[in-house]
Amino acid sequence: MESASSSANEGTISVHNFSEKILEQVVHFHVMKMKDGFFLWIGASSVLSNLAVAMCSKYDSVPLATLVFGDSSDTSPSSLAQRLTKKTKKQVFVSYNLPSTEANLTLLVENRVKKEMELFPDKF
Repeated sequence: MESASSSANEGTISVHNFSEKILEQVVHFHVMKMKDGFFLWIGASSVLSNLAVAMCSKYDSVPLATLVFGDSSDTSPSSLAQRLTKKTKKQVFVSYNLPSTEANLTLLVENRVKKEMELFPDKF
């Protein structure tokens, strides 16, 4: 497991990177923390193939989520953003750039993100 990060003052963006080998594939995570939310990029190579955003709503207990761009048949970025928003109560942007061929991969990736959130809550 690698970890590299930089801290920033309130109102600026801080960056936190980590990697993990999951199901024989090295997965990279890039977090950009903003004032009231964060951007999470997940992938194995330098690709930004989709982007979803989720945020809390005062009208519903389930956070609102939408795909900003990418393949609308791939629900991974939107559903992950929605679950992370529910957990953090923050606006969350997610770009999930891994193949959806392995059913367990998405769950293992999400669990790895949650583990990092527990270890470094100030980075999210």
